[in-house]
Amino acid sequence: MRQRKVQNMTRGVIWKQILRFFFPILIGALFQQLYNTVDAVVVGQFAGKEALSSVGGSSAQILNFVFSFFIGLSTGSTVVIAQYFGAEQDDAVDTALHTSYLFACLCGLVLGGLGVLFTTPLLELLGTPEELMAQSGAYIRILFGGLVFTLIFNMGSGILRAVGDSKRPLYVLMACCLMNIVLDLLFVMQFHLGASGAAIATNISQAASAAAVTWLLVKKTPGMKLCLKRLRISRPMLARILQIGFPTALAGSMFSISNMVIQTAINGMGVDPIAAWTAYGKVDSLWWMIDQAFSTAVVTFVGQNFGAGLADRIERGIREVLVMEILMAFGASLFMNTCGEFLLGLFTTDQTVVSLGSGLLRFITPFYAVYVINEVLSSALRAEGYVMVSTVVNFVGVCIYRVCWVSLFCPEGSTMKHVLSCYPASWICISVIMAVYYLFHQKRILAKMRGRRVEQLQSAA
Repeated sequence: MRQRKVQNMTRGVIWKQILRFFFPILIGALFQQLYNTVDAVVVGQFAGKEALSSVGGSSAQILNFVFSFFIGLSTGSTVVIAQYFGAEQDDAVDTALHTSYLFACLCGLVLGGLGVLFTTPLLELLGTPEELMAQSGAYIRILFGGLVFTLIFNMGSGILRAVGDSKRPLYVLMACCLMNIVLDLLFVMQFHLGASGAAIATNISQAASAAAVTWLLVKKTPGMKLCLKRLRISRPMLARILQIGFPTALAGSMFSISNMVIQTAINGMGVDPIAAWTAYGKVDSLWWMIDQAFSTAVVTFVGQNFGAGLADRIERGIREVLVMEILMAFGASLFMNTCGEFLLGLFTTDQTVVSLGSGLLRFITPFYAVYVINEVLSSALRAEGYVMVSTVVNFVGVCIYRVCWVSLFCPEGSTMKHVLSCYPASWICISVIMAVYYLFHQKRILAKMRGRRVEQLQSAA
């Protein structure tokens, strides 16, 4: 058996293991978000609210769609590697490593090329105001040109986290985020390149992060070694990864698609609502970083324990995570409502925009705790290989519901709050459905695990 210096989550005090893994991911997500947040702050303060709307608004929705889809696909790699790691199947871990890395490279090149080609039609589809088309188009094309670096970093980080290493991806992000801040100030303030300068700075920083995580996988990760000469796609392994990752990607992209529909409705309200929604989205992202960090911790924890056949440990872990994240959801809502005007003021000095954004914070953030139920339970089921139900639930309860709400119940002239009320309503819907499904189906999953565990122990004896 190999010596493991990475974090094995099949033993130890559960809540400590979860939090020890969670906090580096959260801090890493904070620095990841800072890539785009710094773009928004620098551009909003030094290039005006039109430039701020160009790096947010339609641009952000298009980019989030692509990122969400691929991050969903990479979840398949995280789950598969975590399961093999927990079961101590080293050859399978190696095959999954090389298949996943090459898959990320190919996806980055193909999706990046398509994104550059279809930028203008996508912006027009979302009803982007004419005065924002030039800056938004330039910003998106540049970022799509460097998409391969972003996808390599995200896949590499997911692989490291699957074996319990959440700290080194954090260190890479911290260094590259600082690089991005310096380059943003240089290209936007000094060279006056506006939104395009922010995109160039992000691409350079993402290229550095991709190189760093690749080096870690090649040279510095116990139990696995990436060899660039051995990169190839194993069809059976890719099929297993996509079996989990593709439905997860669809579920994530459904959120983005519904957000695009909502963005289209907001685009018809003028520059001030677009800027307010953009600034609100940056503040709102603080909570989603917490949520996604818990989700990643759940996937890794459940995946490793599922591979090891530890049903009781999974059951206890899910309960503990639910309690921890719900408490954090209430704390995040309180913080954002208390400090909302200050946080929004980081992105713009326009008081109309700040006032609109503050109203959105008061309206939406109290419902964070409701969404936690869906996220934690869906993550646990994904880690166990059961992904289709969460995909269907998100499709109906998020995508279809929100599209129908905007299309049927939001006539021209509707207020922002009227349009955006579909967010808390959809969270309540999907959380209730997932809770009911989980309570019944998880019992069967754990019963099967316990049966297999007994058989393994009897065989070993």
